[in-house]
Amino acid sequence: MHVRSARDRHHDRRGELDAWLTFYPQSREDPLSDGFGSLRVFDEYRLPPGAGVQIGATFDAEVITFVREGTLVFEDSAGNSGVIMAGEFRRTTSRGAIRRSETNASATEWAHFFRICLRTPEAERAAGSEQKRFSAAECRGGLRVVASPDGRRGSLRIRQNAVIYAALLDRGQHVVHELFQGRRAWLQVLHGNVTLGENLLAAGDGAGITAERAVAFTTGESASILLLDLGEEQAGLPEHSGAAVFRQLWDGLSDVLGTAAAATVVGRAARRAAPRSPELGELAISRVDREYRYVVPRSFERAEGPSSALRELLQELRPLLVELTGRVALRRFERVPELRAWASDSPQQLS
Repeated sequence: MHVRSARDRHHDRRGELDAWLTFYPQSREDPLSDGFGSLRVFDEYRLPPGAGVQIGATFDAEVITFVREGTLVFEDSAGNSGVIMAGEFRRTTSRGAIRRSETNASATEWAHFFRICLRTPEAERAAGSEQKRFSAAECRGGLRVVASPDGRRGSLRIRQNAVIYAALLDRGQHVVHELFQGRRAWLQVLHGNVTLGENLLAAGDGAGITAERAVAFTTGESASILLLDLGEEQAGLPEHSGAAVFRQLWDGLSDVLGTAAAATVVGRAARRAAPRSPELGELAISRVDREYRYVVPRSFERAEGPSSALRELLQELRPLLVELTGRVALRRFERVPELRAWASDSPQQLS
């Protein structure tokens, strides 16, 4: 466990902006100077009423901005502008250098916001942005996914192998979040305090967890937290890799059937195909609170195209879908080039 206390963060005054930087690249002796896995930046900012500030360039990153209090007006060198209100998250994927200006829209209230930067896989650096609001009711009492690679539960869609959760927790609440093998987590306390292992983390404190099966913590008082579930850094999922095809398959089934039914039918197809492709035993689908998560076999991630295991999975999946939905589900995939042949009336071998 790597604990970064609030007082050990780098405090930076940028005009009227107060900034606290969890990771500070200039501290070369600090093992966390370059971030934690794919997490490159986790900064906290406070901006007084009516004040504005110019933010330095962000290079090739996926940036998630969360406004906890107040209203933030932004404009960047890529031509994007808008307003982020309290409770909203905005994802911006930059390609090249992007400069940004931010202004507190209120004449009386401070703006309190956070910025998270994830290293963006080279193959996935398509510029773009997305913004969504998650209400206090949605985040209260448990972990609410706010960003994920597959946009699950209406979350922001990000291109890194990471899932970001927000939570508003009551006093004495105990939270356990499972970590799949090879994954790590970063827990940041925004307000209140929590006990993580033997560590009491207060507002501004963060901790990185590796080589654990779960993140488990208890609130000492009501608390607001962000939790990042981080997989191995990716060079990006090639467009035609098995993992990319499976992601499209999962998204389509979730749209048509719902995530619970998608998990059931894919799990059944995987069990039927496993005697021919034992590596499908690595396909893990789990339910945490109201959310379904999956981890694909490593062979799915190669760039050469779909593996034999994925072909076997699709072979078993097709008749199950026909039995459940007729051609409704398959018709959804006729618009997906990598799955068009499989979904057609005269199915061919997946190319």
